Amino acid sequence: MKLGILGGTFNPIHVAHLAIAEEAKATCSLDRVLFLPAADPPHKPVADEVPFSVRMAMVEVALTGHPSFAASDLENRRRGKSYSVQTLRLLHQEYPEAELFFIIGLDSFRDLASWRDYRQLFALAHLVVVSRPDISKGNPRDLLPVAMRQQFCYDSTSRKLLHDSGKTVIFCEETDLDISSTRIRRLVAAGQSVDHLVPPGVARFIATQHLYRKPQKRIP
Repeated sequence: MKLGILGGTFNPIHVAHLAIAEEAKATCSLDRVLFLPAADPPHKPVADEVPFSVRMAMVEVALTGHPSFAASDLENRRRGKSYSVQTLRLLHQEYPEAELFFIIGLDSFRDLASWRDYRQLFALAHLVVVSRPDISKGNPRDLLPVAMRQQFCYDSTSRKLLHDSGKTVIFCEETDLDISSTRIRRLVAAGQSVDHLVPPGVARFIATQHLYRKPQKRIP
């Protein structure tokens, strides 16, 4: 089984997340994509302190009607920071027969050298780098951390980076959707509609749970 892995805080999950998963699935012929909400992100706290259970519930709502997508609470079941290398090791234990495809954005790919045990990622999974169409032109080897470039060669026919471990870095062109969770939270706080930015069930969930709204000041 070819299993895609898409992590994030999903605070909230939005339509661009689903589009990225669909594009990665099509590009890599994935059988399934797992969405993994981060329990304790190492680089930044979860905005508005929205608990894992709430973000997980939004992901589950968003994936309704997508039979090849599933939500996983793996990062909440283990203790400590949500380091990707540890998550991938655990996924190998849960899915021993699966070939893992770790889906990340271009900014994260460029920042790989700051990740914990980042060199080990390539022994655990293929990387699927979601980027704008203009970014993946030329030799994407130049996008790698300098210290890692000697470990890769570029196959111009398949347009993939080949790692010494046998794993690959695959560039997937994303649909140009200018959407971010930060923008959605700000719109909700301002009392504006986000119906066009999130799946319908997520919009209803945000409204009924009163998420991201500014607290009302008490009148003395």
